[in-house]
Amino acid sequence: MFIRFVTTGGTIDKIYFDALSQFEIGDSQIKHILTEGLADFDYEIVPLLQKDSIDMTDEDREILRDYIASDTSDRYVVTHGTDTMSETAEVLADLRDKTIVLTGALSPARFKSTDAIFNVGMAVAAVQVAAPGVYIAMSGQVFAAGEVRKNRAENKFERS
Repeated sequence: MFIRFVTTGGTIDKIYFDALSQFEIGDSQIKHILTEGLADFDYEIVPLLQKDSIDMTDEDREILRDYIASDTSDRYVVTHGTDTMSETAEVLADLRDKTIVLTGALSPARFKSTDAIFNVGMAVAAVQVAAPGVYIAMSGQVFAAGEVRKNRAENKFERS
């Protein structure tokens, strides 16, 4: 099985700059996560954007949508910031002949305590077994696009 990973930025790829006391988007951590997880399937990583999802525009979402629509693969894991992940999933929802799973992290993958590894693992499993469609793998669950929201107060994803 072949899976194309498309990275767009978000917390999963953030780096903490101690001197500045802020986070910035760094290089994607997907290769590291897959290597450390002993992933045994064919994949390619495509770095498409490096943005916090709050900064993602409709044009950015169309770039992602157009890339997936014109690409030859049929299975995608998209790493994405959590704040607008649900909106991006809805933009992709009309790509009915592909299985697309968006995932990310509530804390950077570089942190010792992070949900990134678990979420990426869930996304990899989901993209292999789910029917064509668009999904979000977060908070220990897989949600269909249009049926999920981020609960910022509780810092988790839930059915909408």
